[in-house]
Amino acid sequence: MDPIAKHLPHAPGQKPAPADHPVADLIGRRWSPRAIDPDRPVSREAVLTLLEAARWAPSCSNEQPWRFLVFDGADPAALESARGCLKPGNAWARRAPVLLLTVACDAWNRSGGGPNRLAQHDVGLASENLALQATALGLVTHFMGGFYPDQARIAFAIPEGYTPMAMIAVGFPGDPALLSEEQQARESSPRQRKPLPEIAFAGTWLSPYSR
Repeated sequence: MDPIAKHLPHAPGQKPAPADHPVADLIGRRWSPRAIDPDRPVSREAVLTLLEAARWAPSCSNEQPWRFLVFDGADPAALESARGCLKPGNAWARRAPVLLLTVACDAWNRSGGGPNRLAQHDVGLASENLALQATALGLVTHFMGGFYPDQARIAFAIPEGYTPMAMIAVGFPGDPALLSEEQQARESSPRQRKPLPEIAFAGTWLSPYSR
């Protein structure tokens, strides 16, 4: 993102990242709003495009340990079950027309089949692909750890050896007025990240990587 862009007005529903260094436009525009339009459906073709983007994420040894459960309203009972797995703090996400549940395959498929410690990392890579593709389509996504994984495991017949990771609300930008006052404040607050010297080290731990 052009450093000047963070000082310019932006379209409703967008909150570009105030990046200290130039980043790709999609990365700068991707964010996690709670205001999602409950009355504007997301097409199956759009959902398939999101999943295709996730499918082409990198993974260790090309294991592709990600799985996605899709609740797009085609099965209203399944969507209601997914909404019922959300914790109270994420009740706002029940308005989203689509929910996804990411799941990690715990073991390697290759010979031996031992624990794959990188599986959850790789699910994260696929999830970010999905989120960036959503941004490209004019959609928004919000990832949530606030759901009941044991309830989801039972409701959706997730077998042992697979770990439910995150619920994802998907939809078009909506009206923040539908949110609580606290959520509206969070929606409009500036985006923040830790400065680079706190997260990037030059060769040895806690030696800041900077200009």
